[in-house]
Amino acid sequence: MTQKAKTYMLPVAMATGSLAGYLLPDLTARWATLLAPILIFAMLLVTYCKISPNDLHIKPLHGWLLAVQIIGGLTIFGALYFWDPIIAEGTFICLFCPTATAAPVITGMLGGNVPTLISYSLISNMAVAILSPIIFSFMGIHADISFFDAFLTICSKVLPLLILPLGVAILLRQCLPKIHTVLNKRQSLSFYMWAVSLFLVVGKAVTFIIGQGREAIPLEIAIALLSLIVCIGQFYIGRKLGGRYGDKISGAQGLGQKNTVLAIWLALTYLSPITSIGPASYIIWQNSINSYQLYLKEKQTMKGS
Repeated sequence: MTQKAKTYMLPVAMATGSLAGYLLPDLTARWATLLAPILIFAMLLVTYCKISPNDLHIKPLHGWLLAVQIIGGLTIFGALYFWDPIIAEGTFICLFCPTATAAPVITGMLGGNVPTLISYSLISNMAVAILSPIIFSFMGIHADISFFDAFLTICSKVLPLLILPLGVAILLRQCLPKIHTVLNKRQSLSFYMWAVSLFLVVGKAVTFIIGQGREAIPLEIAIALLSLIVCIGQFYIGRKLGGRYGDKISGAQGLGQKNTVLAIWLALTYLSPITSIGPASYIIWQNSINSYQLYLKEKQTMKGS
């Protein structure tokens, strides 16, 4: 598939997912609940198969990006909590969720440092896997059960989803190198699985939004607008931080391009479901930015040739 076709594939997935969520809400929600975790696992597995131990280098840039992701997310949550806890959650998840599994693909298309981005993707996902049970439990998401029970519940679902793919990738490298090589050479699979995941989770989010009624519209608009501000801010800050280390593209994509599929799943599962408006809107904002960047890159390439 050409780069231009990939540029349009994500908006098409979002549009058709929205239509499916509107026309077939029950069926779309059912399939999203069933397939989204499987697709997230598969995307991470394919991405991790590309990682070579020799390529994994923790850099100062990674520390700055992670600080914005985690500390920045908690700071924004605290600042917005006394205005509205739901708005705080919806904005927080847009910062806290890890780098998209397809980010290395987009980074490569834009001419960035792919190994740097893959290393940060791993760091980012592991940080979320370890911290999300603690953070979500302290947020009081499961107010009807104890902190310890909530912590164990979240651990049992989030940790295997994010960490097990790394273990499987390592196992394949050591025991089944042929399968590992096939997955390593098929990195585009993560992009296509991402498109399918977008279709499903956007459809599920639309199904939920429709069910909220008109009284929730002002809240939904506030969350969507804040996700736009957060999206632009993360791309900008990531680009500035990356510029300090000679890698603006990896910095921008590492911080700005989020695993919105995972974010929506986390929001619908552990936060107030209406907070899924944040990452659902973020899908539109980040892919608009990515599409524009790819357009500029293609234009630049054509001028150079």
